[in-house]
Amino acid sequence: MARHKRNIPEINAGSMADIAFLLLVFFLVTTQMDTDKGLRVRLPPKLDENQPPPDTKQHDRDVLRVLVNANDQLLVEDKLMRIEELTEFTKRHLTNEGRLPNFAESSEKAIVSLQNDRGTTYGRYVQVYNELKRAYNEVREEYSRAKFNKSYEALSVTDKNAVDDKYPIKISEAEPVDYGEGNN
Repeated sequence: MARHKRNIPEINAGSMADIAFLLLVFFLVTTQMDTDKGLRVRLPPKLDENQPPPDTKQHDRDVLRVLVNANDQLLVEDKLMRIEELTEFTKRHLTNEGRLPNFAESSEKAIVSLQNDRGTTYGRYVQVYNELKRAYNEVREEYSRAKFNKSYEALSVTDKNAVDDKYPIKISEAEPVDYGEGNN
């Protein structure tokens, strides 16, 4: 009995490169890339090296001290505070206009000093920073509606500048230090 060799049919691979290229292009076009989002912070202008730094004396009442310790506890003016209370407390500081002695003399002079412990988690830092920014945004929105009868976003550039001048965002971030575990 004689054996016959069978011919195995070949697969035409000539268009495989074209198909692979089309799939690659398809996935590149349809895939969304995650982009890192950070905190938008405007740095102060660079000072001339030949000039001494400006004198920045502030009254103690104009500075709201916010501290986040190594246990992620929030201390405002050396008192424990829940994160949910920070926005309203900051708004009270910004809009005081000299009425209460513990808060800022005027909105233009109001400063928020944020300091973190080296053990503070990044997530807690972002939470606190977001609450401070929310306070500024809400104060600006309320002032826009009261003065111009419009939302802040609907204002002209000139009117926005007037609101920004009334409530300038002044968040001073001090160098992180080690306060130790459990210090209040």
